[in-house]
Amino acid sequence: MRHTLVRALAAALLVAVGASSANSAPAKTEHLEVELAPQTSAAVPGSTIYIALKQKIAPGWHTYWRNPGDAGQATQITWELPPGWTAGEIVWPTPQRFVTGPLMNYVYANEVYLPVPVAVPADAKPGQTVNIKAKADFLVCAEICIPESTDLSLDLPISAGAAPLNPTFGDAIAKTLAAAPKAEGIPAVFSFDGTAVKLAVTGPLVAGADVRNAYFYPDDGASLEHVKVQKAERGPDGLTLTLAPGQAFMEGKTPAEMIGVLALDEAAYVIEAQPGPLPAGAAGLTPALATTNPDGTALAGAAAGEASAAGGAGMGLLTAAAFAFIGGLILNLMPCVFPVLSLKASALARHAEHPGSARAEGLAFLVGVVATFLILAGLLLAARAAGQAVGWGFQLQSPIVVAGLALLMLLVGLNLSGLFEIGTSVQGAGSGLTTKRGLAGAFFTGALAVVVAAPCTAPFMAGAIGWAATQPPAAALLVFLFLGLGLAAPFTALSFAPGLFKKLPKPGGWMEGFRKVLAFPMYGAAAWLAWVFAVQAGPNALPFLFAAAILVAFAAWTFGVGQRADKPGLPRGAAAVAMVLALPLLWVGAQMSAPALAASTETAETGPGIPTEPWSPERVAALQAEGRPVFVDFTAAWCVTCQVNERTSLAGKRVADAFAKTGAVYLKADWTNRNDQIAKELASHGRSGVPLYLVYGKAGEPAVLPQLLTEGVVSAALEKAKGA
Repeated sequence: MRHTLVRALAAALLVAVGASSANSAPAKTEHLEVELAPQTSAAVPGSTIYIALKQKIAPGWHTYWRNPGDAGQATQITWELPPGWTAGEIVWPTPQRFVTGPLMNYVYANEVYLPVPVAVPADAKPGQTVNIKAKADFLVCAEICIPESTDLSLDLPISAGAAPLNPTFGDAIAKTLAAAPKAEGIPAVFSFDGTAVKLAVTGPLVAGADVRNAYFYPDDGASLEHVKVQKAERGPDGLTLTLAPGQAFMEGKTPAEMIGVLALDEAAYVIEAQPGPLPAGAAGLTPALATTNPDGTALAGAAAGEASAAGGAGMGLLTAAAFAFIGGLILNLMPCVFPVLSLKASALARHAEHPGSARAEGLAFLVGVVATFLILAGLLLAARAAGQAVGWGFQLQSPIVVAGLALLMLLVGLNLSGLFEIGTSVQGAGSGLTTKRGLAGAFFTGALAVVVAAPCTAPFMAGAIGWAATQPPAAALLVFLFLGLGLAAPFTALSFAPGLFKKLPKPGGWMEGFRKVLAFPMYGAAAWLAWVFAVQAGPNALPFLFAAAILVAFAAWTFGVGQRADKPGLPRGAAAVAMVLALPLLWVGAQMSAPALAASTETAETGPGIPTEPWSPERVAALQAEGRPVFVDFTAAWCVTCQVNERTSLAGKRVADAFAKTGAVYLKADWTNRNDQIAKELASHGRSGVPLYLVYGKAGEPAVLPQLLTEGVVSAALEKAKGA
């Protein structure tokens, strides 16, 4: 017993002595401070010890991962070990992404540990100290690259018992090893369709993962185009990355396997993908979005404009909610909502002497707006979850919905014109209109405001909706809730402003005239929607809509006659028959198809002679290969903001001169009718609706222009793209 205790004390003393004698002096180069760092204070015979190459890198400089990317050189270690000792491969931590010009590199900055497993022979003698030497070669880069090399040495004691962590390096190396990519045998397959490489990864470790920061680091430099944006989408069983093929794929040398590291927020995994069909469960729950860096910025290597394009891709819930609220406020100033502003103005005038009723209707309007936003958001999210490529304003891509809205606007206008009444006359609203009817009308007005607001996407709103479209339902609905609160806030706040009502004229005959004036914006909205319907379903569908409109107007008139008649049965019956007859006309017209403009190869003109062509990814790539700037207009006939831009900022002589001077090509992506390819392209830029304006230079990713354009913004973007 005594001898055992003595041996234990001796071993402990030996470890303590060894810990103090383990010696590795740092070596300094011009831009690095390097040393060999053991994880434990001593080595144990027959075990494996991790010895890391610790690099302290000068600010602004970097070294390289095992695949440096488009340029650079990986760090190399040449070991000189005692007999029987063997060193394994470097355990490479997940690198950072660094872009310089058109090149993407995988690098390390500041401080990094590169652990290496070293096998200690079983016959190593406790009590001895061995000397381990290594030569390290680096390429250290900032604006210039400098090869550097240094010789390193480590005196490491041998211990008979378990050695404690090295107090200087042990914790840092343990954390590096814990965070290093894990080889878990995750199922992975890839396919190449001639234009893109799809990498599908499935299994419990990746199912449900947040894909916004997903990124694949390939082991070799020839399989993928590093600088191109990677796009990730999530499925019930995993995720799919869309990658740009590199030289190997483009030369027909499809690799037998694709090895690399898949980095997620939660962890990083070693991937060994085999060629084969992609599993259905690896996609479908979210659109393919450009991935971001962990700090929330757009993927390094994208142009500055892409960060703007990704918009919401890197924002958090609070930021998205704030952007949604601000976007909702601005939405009140957009042309889509102007017809409903007419109804709001009428409501304020009606309650000049009844502030209590105004407050109640303000709250009812708020509830109508929020409820309708949440319903539309629920439908949008459900469609996306079912694999449908839809976005904000999706309901207006249906001709039957557009035709129905046109007739609804017509009915509202006829009501304001006095052809028929809902409840009682506006003149008697102060005393005769019941609270129930007033609240119902306010709720309906709020719902209508949301429906007609869909064609517009206000500043701040686009990024928030794009972010919401990729989130779980609870977070997405919260964003739409704040969007609704923003839209309803001005009118609701005004309804609680007593001073406002004191400044309004007293109710009287003027209100009837004011009401009839407000009918004309509604007629204008109906005419605009009829034009949208003609674009969607074709000019041959218009007669059916016009016939339905005549029947609806007849129904409104006969209903009004019935309201004033002693025996209203016959007029109201005639109104009901007219409405029923209008429905099949509406349906037949909506089933017609407009010419497929997107598939046409003919050019059209916009503005003062600017020719336009249909958009396609292939056409963009071909024009970039020719070295020509490309302007892409994602638009729709039902998007009022789009139409305003096309008839003002994109129609001026200054813009036409800029197109002519730069040789830029104007491509138009028409989303008036549903188009899955356009929907996916919008989603890839973090958008869920139109407008979206992209300007491509000769290479790289596009710049994203504001939603509200000016001639100066467009001209400057084209000039910059020409020089890119």
